[in-house]
Amino acid sequence: MLKPLNDHIVVKRLEQESVSKGGIIIPDNAKEKPTKAIVMAVGSGKLGKDGKRIEMGVKAGDVVLFGKYSGSEVKLNGEEYMILREDDVLAVVEE
Repeated sequence: MLKPLNDHIVVKRLEQESVSKGGIIIPDNAKEKPTKAIVMAVGSGKLGKDGKRIEMGVKAGDVVLFGKYSGSEVKLNGEEYMILREDDVLAVVEE
């Protein structure tokens, strides 16, 4: 598993629905990449100006929304992950 540093987080994208609300089947090549993901690991937090660590606002297991062009995609052991900065997270989904 990846261990992110500082204010970075590792997320795994959640799959998008393959059928639209109107019942139209969406082929894989026409789907947009989802911007909803589950947090797999978090770093230790950003260093503040006083040298103390600032606690992360997300934790492993959270479902988050992030910007469409945020982060970097990485592959590890055949699995696709994204590494984001905590600032790239727009919201935590509470269900």
